[in-house]
Amino acid sequence: MSAEREVWREALGVVLATSAYGISFGALAVAAGLDVWQACVLSLLMFTGGSQFAFVGVFAAGGLAALPSAIASAALLGVRNVAYGMRMSPVIGGGAWRRVAAAHFTIDESTAVAISQNEPRLRQVGFWVTGIGIFLGWNATTLIGALVGDVLGDPKTWGLDAAAAAAFLALLWPRLKQRQAIAVGVAAAVVAAAFTPLLLPGLPVLVAAVVAILVGWFNWFGRADAAVPAESAPDVSR
Repeated sequence: MSAEREVWREALGVVLATSAYGISFGALAVAAGLDVWQACVLSLLMFTGGSQFAFVGVFAAGGLAALPSAIASAALLGVRNVAYGMRMSPVIGGGAWRRVAAAHFTIDESTAVAISQNEPRLRQVGFWVTGIGIFLGWNATTLIGALVGDVLGDPKTWGLDAAAAAAFLALLWPRLKQRQAIAVGVAAAVVAAAFTPLLLPGLPVLVAAVVAILVGWFNWFGRADAAVPAESAPDVSR
């Protein structure tokens, strides 16, 4: 299998898993009091799962009175996409229109698939296939979930709440080959799990990202990984 076909397969796997979770959002949005068209407009224009679920969750708890809080929570979670945009800017390249178009597709999944590739061309393929694919699939499944929400029941009974997490785990696992990556993954998971009962949905991920920034900035375990080959190399100077 060629490298590009492998990227397509990886991207489409993430597209299917994430799109399936859109049914959950559509069902929950309607259950929270939104109309079908309102749920669909959120997916079309906002298009960032964490922010959408945060908006619906706060709105469901407080109704119209909680609308400012719902908007603020969604906006706060959307800040992470700014960081993704800075990371993906050299990958996307091109002119202003290309960057404007890419901004709407810069999400967790498209960024993850892109940066997991080793070549610039493959990064672009991974970004566009994942971003556009999820946009189409997410909006389609949002409509389906909004229409059949009452029939579907609780999305958790179908395992849809774990689809996105399973896709990210599949992307992360092949990269856990050095102590630096393993340390970041374990520490971030512990921090996210600890803050999940205390913070709004999506915020624990932002807190856990601080762990990755600190470890990456100081490169504690990276220096140890780099020193291993030197220490284990045979002494040929004698």
